[in-house]
Amino acid sequence: MLALQKVRPGSGIELRRLPKISEILAGEVLIRTEATGICGTDLHIAEWTPGYESMQSAMPVTLGHEFAGTIVSTGSAVDGRFIGTRVTVRPSVTCGTCDACCAGDEENCTGRRGIGIGRNGAFASHVAVPFANCVVLPDGLDFEIAALTEPMTVCAEAVDTGEVKKGDRVLVLGPGFIGQGIALFCDAAGASEVVICGHNDAARLKTLNELGFANTVDTAGTTLSQALLPFLARGKFDVVIEATGAPQVIPEALASLKKRGILVVAGIHPRPAAIDLTQLVRNHQQVRGSYRAPIATWHRVLNYLAANQDRVRRLITHRFDLADAEEGFALARDKIASKIVIRHPQD
Repeated sequence: MLALQKVRPGSGIELRRLPKISEILAGEVLIRTEATGICGTDLHIAEWTPGYESMQSAMPVTLGHEFAGTIVSTGSAVDGRFIGTRVTVRPSVTCGTCDACCAGDEENCTGRRGIGIGRNGAFASHVAVPFANCVVLPDGLDFEIAALTEPMTVCAEAVDTGEVKKGDRVLVLGPGFIGQGIALFCDAAGASEVVICGHNDAARLKTLNELGFANTVDTAGTTLSQALLPFLARGKFDVVIEATGAPQVIPEALASLKKRGILVVAGIHPRPAAIDLTQLVRNHQQVRGSYRAPIATWHRVLNYLAANQDRVRRLITHRFDLADAEEGFALARDKIASKIVIRHPQD
């Protein structure tokens, strides 16, 4: 089977021809992959930016952790009646041996391995995963929409972490897929105003406009504070959610936040950010990190996707077959695409 792999440390990924998966561990299932999304994490791995050194021991490893497909075979410990079940997959595999796992607190496992990072992922026609990580799809949910579940749970978790509620004014920094999904869930939470900022991001801001978000701002040629003046004239924001991964935006994000407001940091940053702690204290502001969502959020997000397929589908701006995946990576790097889905003709 064809697979997109990270073969060695350093820049680059490779399409390789691998043997089909013939052995499945007892508690695992084999999934025929139908659709896989290209994630920002995949781009970081391809470019080999700092923070992914731990995956060297797994190389060569097949990338891809946002996906959906059909169970086609089961390990000896999994009931064969699940063959034919349509699923998406939680990509974080718990270790089962750390203190948290032994205490039944798997959400706080300290020995996780990521599908598509520490073990083979879904940029291939088939992938083997723990059955415990599978989440059944609602009837009628398209595979390409279902492949968005994992990043959309990240978006929902960020909105939950910010405690966004009806009537709140929310600033979203970063108009990539995560920022777009955050905007959708802010809207679903009843926010009265959602402002989304990007930098040289015309294409992705246009996607947001087409989704119904009129308040978009491009900071190219100016500062964030200057670009936000028309909105700040009405008062500072109740919640600011950062999804840029750019440390330099954090001070301006806090400057745009009202007293006792919440700043949610959802971006992955290559270096520390400077924060004026005295101002933070005097403004009684909170800074909260947001990352992985619990299983209950997955079910809620799947129901949202099933009920809003037409709107969510607009987030998918490009589709490629696996053989052309590297072209999709290039579009994602250039900030032309919102979400790129890789389709998997079965070979």
